[in-house]
Amino acid sequence: MNLTVAEKILYAHVGKLTRAGDIAITPVDGAMATDTTAPMAIKAFGEMGGTRLWDAERFHLVLDHAAPAPNERVANLHKLMRDFAREQGCALYEIGQGICHQIMVEQGHVRPGHVFIGADSHTSTYGALNAMACGVGSTDLAAVMLTGKIWLKVPHTIRIDCRGQLPDGVSPKDLVLYLTGQLGISGATYMAVEFDGEAFESMTLAGRMAVANLLAEMGAKTGFVTPVGLHIPHAWAAAGWEGTFADPDANYVKTLTVDVSKLRPQVAAPESPDNVVDIDRHLGTKIDYAFIGTCGNGRLEDLRAAAAVLNGQHIAPGVRFVIAPASKQTLLDAIQDGTAYALIQAGATIINPGCGPCVGTHEGVPADGEVVISSANRNFRGRMGNPRSQIFLASPATVAASALTGEITHAGNL
Repeated sequence: MNLTVAEKILYAHVGKLTRAGDIAITPVDGAMATDTTAPMAIKAFGEMGGTRLWDAERFHLVLDHAAPAPNERVANLHKLMRDFAREQGCALYEIGQGICHQIMVEQGHVRPGHVFIGADSHTSTYGALNAMACGVGSTDLAAVMLTGKIWLKVPHTIRIDCRGQLPDGVSPKDLVLYLTGQLGISGATYMAVEFDGEAFESMTLAGRMAVANLLAEMGAKTGFVTPVGLHIPHAWAAAGWEGTFADPDANYVKTLTVDVSKLRPQVAAPESPDNVVDIDRHLGTKIDYAFIGTCGNGRLEDLRAAAAVLNGQHIAPGVRFVIAPASKQTLLDAIQDGTAYALIQAGATIINPGCGPCVGTHEGVPADGEVVISSANRNFRGRMGNPRSQIFLASPATVAASALTGEITHAGNL
């Protein structure tokens, strides 16, 4: 039937064939909102006449962007969400539980083949699970809260075939930064992106999430990492599950083939995630502040990668190194296996699980003129709360190596 992954998943949900460019009103398998979007969605839900959620068990609220509340206004927004969750009987993940996208995956709320809607631009992260996950605004989410359905234009699809294996010292974050640089920040606007090829077949779930996380920075509506080799650490997965594959003759607007075996660590320079070059171009650039965390790279394997690079050494004088674990479970695991101890001994400051300084609301706003190297997904002017600072994006290993030396450093050169 020459269908893409997006077309197949929507076909299964809508019950009739829909092609790229068609409008589909599709039922959803789950939805979530955060403290930046839920208050507006709750207000819109009431204005639409909503009194009860379509399904309280499939709707989730997360306090992660500005948590704990940094001021009175945010504290009252958090209270609004707590009150709504209590009234409706839906789940609310409290401060310190972690970032929405990590929680949705850890708790098993998203599964392969699902249509999942989130009021956050990085909802595409669940494409790591071969789910169709789309970020929407608060008003669209309110309609989902009321009806359990979403209006979607079926996206056209770009296919990216990554051949070969990533070299030692090159991470999934380096790969997706490179791909973002190739496509550009609007290169996949309102499209789906299918990531395929042998490079993904041995990639961990955390690595796949790092890749799918940057779909928003390509302009994509959604995306899918091949389910080949995907290991899902949940009890429900042990009973077996099926991935969704495109037909061999599926229609793509573009196909990009990349030999990843020659890839080097990448850096996105200020002030755009697609301003990507090999790390060599910026080696030696002085930094003031290193940050590991966010929905892109705050998972246990990211923290372990940083600890391995530090290898018992202390960060450079004058450098701040902040780490925000992606979830409470991530932090507990890092404490249990000694990773957290190693990072703290090296001079890192571990803050509560959540979005942390990524969005610039609290917990580590840079000063005027400071240079930050971050494992986050965005480096636009002012992203971390100060338009007079500069942000480089890189892998956790590169961030840790740079914290160690006080300048942008290739971890393999230590």
